[in-house]
Amino acid sequence: MATAREVKKRIRSVKNIGQITRALEAVSASRVRKAQARVLASRAFAEKAWEILLNVQNSMTGTSLHPLLTARSEVKNTMVILITSDRGLAGAFNTNILRVARRFQDRLGKPARFVTIGRKGRDSLIRVQENVVAEFSNPAETTLQQISPIVRLATEEFLNGTVDEVFIAYTDFVNLLTQRPRVTRLLPLSPYETEDQVVAELIKNAPHVSSGSADYEYEPSATAILDEIVPRFTLLQMYQAILESQASEHSARMVAMRNASDNASTLVEDLTLVYNKARQAGITSEILDIVGGAEALQNSIDKLAGNIEADLAAHAVV
Repeated sequence: MATAREVKKRIRSVKNIGQITRALEAVSASRVRKAQARVLASRAFAEKAWEILLNVQNSMTGTSLHPLLTARSEVKNTMVILITSDRGLAGAFNTNILRVARRFQDRLGKPARFVTIGRKGRDSLIRVQENVVAEFSNPAETTLQQISPIVRLATEEFLNGTVDEVFIAYTDFVNLLTQRPRVTRLLPLSPYETEDQVVAELIKNAPHVSSGSADYEYEPSATAILDEIVPRFTLLQMYQAILESQASEHSARMVAMRNASDNASTLVEDLTLVYNKARQAGITSEILDIVGGAEALQNSIDKLAGNIEADLAAHAVV
């Protein structure tokens, strides 16, 4: 059994850790509100832009589509852009999206080139010897200028035929308690259809596209509009995925740190009971030692007194 001093040191250590987790929880709570506001503000715009893109695409009957909209007849190589966090202490946030990304790659059965956003994803994929061709950090305040190199890399490799499909593996933000790892296709920009039920469960559903019999007129032309909005929408889709992932990361970290703080408080209470028992055992042992010492001293005194009385009696007889 640990001594009272050892238990007291452990209680102090757990209290210090609890203070750290509470501070991290407060920081994540402040960041998640801002991240949630950003992702909800841009989500409606991204979905409506997707709907407009598909409407314009469907109206182009009999004409060639934009290169970023044209699906390849045979898919030989794929690219997976994996979005994780730069820091840990976020519960199972990084583990879940890593598992989904690798499972998705295995189900496709095609050679995959990985592009990582976030150090946690990069370290994990390199550890298992995956083909990581590029890596980028995941800053807290992401801007369109910061993610432009990522989209440029994916677009160039898709256009030059290095890869035939580009996917984004990220965590979709639902609410503060629920985040779902999902995969969405970035290139070509069209809804992804598959007969594999497992893959279908991992793919994010495309936004609903309104259908109607009305004819639209485009100025100057549908082709010119696609040439303008397709590159922008590619950038927008990547930006939206990063915002979703960041909001999910802060939510997961806030919940994880709250659970850690609660566990620290519970552990302190349990250790306090152990400390009190150890302290009581120590006091009891000290009392027993004192009682035993007093009894031994009393026996010595009684023995010495008996010897003195015996000597005095012997002298009196003489």
